[in-house]
Amino acid sequence: MIRTHLRDLRHLRDLYAVAAAVLLVTAAVVVGRPIQSAHHTLFVHWPPLLAEWDPHVGPGTPAAVLVAAAVVIHGPALALRLPWRALLAAAWGTAMAWTWSLALVDGWQRGVAGRLTTPNEYLRVIDRFHDIPAALHDFTHHIVIGPPSPWPAHVSGHPAAATLTFVLLDRVGLGGGGWAGAWCITVGTTACVAVLVAVRVLAGESLARRAAPFLVAAPAAVWVGASADGYFSAVAAWSVALLALAVRGRGRPGRSAAAAVGSGLLFGLTCYLSYGLTLFALIGAGVVLLGRAGPRTLLRGLPPFLAGLAVVPVLFTVAGFDWWEAYRLLVTRYYQGAGGIRPYGYWVWANLACTVLITGLATAAGLGRAGALLARRRLRATDGGTGGYGNGRDPDGIDGIDGDCADTAAGSVTGSRSGSLIGSVIGSRAEARLAVLVFSALLALLVADVSGMSKAETERIWLPFAMWLLPACALLTRPRAWLAAQTVLALLLNHLLLTGW
Repeated sequence: MIRTHLRDLRHLRDLYAVAAAVLLVTAAVVVGRPIQSAHHTLFVHWPPLLAEWDPHVGPGTPAAVLVAAAVVIHGPALALRLPWRALLAAAWGTAMAWTWSLALVDGWQRGVAGRLTTPNEYLRVIDRFHDIPAALHDFTHHIVIGPPSPWPAHVSGHPAAATLTFVLLDRVGLGGGGWAGAWCITVGTTACVAVLVAVRVLAGESLARRAAPFLVAAPAAVWVGASADGYFSAVAAWSVALLALAVRGRGRPGRSAAAAVGSGLLFGLTCYLSYGLTLFALIGAGVVLLGRAGPRTLLRGLPPFLAGLAVVPVLFTVAGFDWWEAYRLLVTRYYQGAGGIRPYGYWVWANLACTVLITGLATAAGLGRAGALLARRRLRATDGGTGGYGNGRDPDGIDGIDGDCADTAAGSVTGSRSGSLIGSVIGSRAEARLAVLVFSALLALLVADVSGMSKAETERIWLPFAMWLLPACALLTRPRAWLAAQTVLALLLNHLLLTGW
């Protein structure tokens, strides 16, 4: 009876989280449309998204429906049964199928090949990089609007590695919008694999398996195919995954060192793909916290990480690209354009509505469960280790997980009314560690939000952060119902709206 009552309370709280998310999106639409109609200051045609109302079907529609049905019906069971490596391969393959089918709903040209060839995109400047060292040395002279020949918005809005990626693709014979779109989708869909690797290392295989279908069939796939930010998401995700492997490596110093080098290398590249993704340092800090590595392990891993981290900045600096000067000029350029006109008072909360749309209602419910779980861990730490429950059990334990994922950290704080939140969380169960991971991503996203440098278009810009919110769905019961909600949302977005990416 008590267990049934507690389960009902959890489901009721899920509904509250979903209702709040729906109200946020509704408010962003209802408030945004009059602002755009009357003042034209939002610079989006279907606020809060950069999209236009355009109900349509396309070549990818049948495949998208079939992939969605397959994930909903078979995804949860297969995620539990497949061998781990087979699961990773299946996750990538299914994410590819889902993203490609959604992109092709708009057709090949409009949905893939033409996405990165519009006037503001990277491929418009390929011919200006015939001399790559000279172009990098001169890069900052073209960021601010005005002579000589300013870069298009996305080129000026990102460090030089973003544009250089497509220049190098062109140099190896993969030029044009089709290859660029294929690159972003192929690389971008590996982000789900990286997140699964990190979740398994930090929170256990059980939760990673439960998260897998939600990472595969996320509404975010609408924008991964095809935008450069999908590619950025994967690079950032693998930097975190390798960091997790480095800090949790046990008895394999060589592999840990290699993972640390790789993590540093990819984090350095991440920072040279997007200025805002420097905030992934907050997620990295969460990984180090959860890794529970001792001081000796951290000190041993720091030199290889820093060595990897230095590679990309050194190469670009030697080539003449000044990251700090470029960012300073970007701020000027941002306020010269739509960023200086778009109202902060609307976008500071409407951006979060965009996040709801790319992560789905299941993620809203999962974050609600994660927040409640951390709050109870804090209460348990300050109430002598029981949180007010005499048997020490968490009433919000996840069915099928509670009791199987306990993993006490060395040196964790127990039995003390003044125990710290960090001590109680690290020494807690696997789902609490997962909650810390997703909330570190949420913190990074919120910092980006309040900065005012991401007003609008965050359905694309925040894809890298969104990937790390999705694992919260592993805390939910009845996965098929939630997966149905996720896939239906993605299908509706892609078929009712013509999105900017």
